[in-house]
Amino acid sequence: MRVALWRALHVLADPPPYVINDGVGLKLAAPEEGWRARLDMDPVFTKNFRASIVARARFIEDLVMDEAARGVDQYVLLGAGLDSFAQRRLGEMSNLKVFEVDQPGTQAWKKKRLVELGYGVPDHLKFAPVNFEAGDDWVKGLGAVGFDMKHPSVIASTGVTLYLTKEAVAATLRTVAAFAPGSTLAMTYLLPMEMATPEERPGREIAERGAKAGGTPFLSFFTPEGMTALALESGFKEAEAVTAEDLAQRYFSGRTDGLRTSGSEQILVART
Repeated sequence: MRVALWRALHVLADPPPYVINDGVGLKLAAPEEGWRARLDMDPVFTKNFRASIVARARFIEDLVMDEAARGVDQYVLLGAGLDSFAQRRLGEMSNLKVFEVDQPGTQAWKKKRLVELGYGVPDHLKFAPVNFEAGDDWVKGLGAVGFDMKHPSVIASTGVTLYLTKEAVAATLRTVAAFAPGSTLAMTYLLPMEMATPEERPGREIAERGAKAGGTPFLSFFTPEGMTALALESGFKEAEAVTAEDLAQRYFSGRTDGLRTSGSEQILVART
C-alpha cells in the first residue's frame, strides 16, 4: 500500500517531468480521507524514499520494454503487490505475458479491486497465488498458470530481499539462475546501515523500527560486491550492480527540485 501511495504521491507532490506516472495503485488502495497528512506520506520527509521507489519501478519497466523488443515474452513479478504495469503498459506489447506471484489473499483482493474499477483481468495477465510462508513452490505455481520454463523471461523482485534471510535470498537466486538462457533478473537489496549516508540514517532507523514493530523485521543486507558474487555463485552467467547513483544519473539529472534516490537501495541485474 505504501509503495503504491508513494508512486501516486510522486505525481501529486513533485513537479514534472515524472519518472513514472502511476495513479492506478492509488485507485486500488483507495486510502482513507486525509492520507496525505500521514507522516509516512509527508512530501519532504519521504522525498528520497519516494524517489527510490519511482526510480526502481522505471528502471525495471525500461528493462522489460528493452527485453520485450528483442523477443522476450514473459515477465514475472515476485511479490507483485499493487504493481500496475499490466494496467498501464501492456497495450504497447501484445505478445508479452505478465505473471504476478503473491500471497493468495492479496491476489484475491487485488483481482476484486481490478474488476470493481473496470480494469478487469486480461488474458495476458496471470495471477500465480503462492503461500510463501507455507513453503509453496512458486515455480510450480507459475507453471500452473501457463509459464513456460523453456522461454526466456524477465523476473523482478523489488522490496523483498530485506525481509528474507540470506539463505532464502540465495535459494531464490539459484532457482532463477536455472531459468531459460536469455532470462534476466532484477532484484533490489538494501546496503548495510554503515554504508548509508549520515543524512539517510535517521529515516532508515525509523523504517527499521517500524518494520520490526509491525512483525516484518529487516533481515538481510548486502554490499554490491557481495550481491553480485552471490549471484555468480548461484549460477548466473553475468551479474552487475546498478547503484543509486546510476539511477540518479539516468532519471534525475537536470532536475532542480532536489529529488534524488536514497543511496541505501541498489539493484542487482543478473542474466542466465
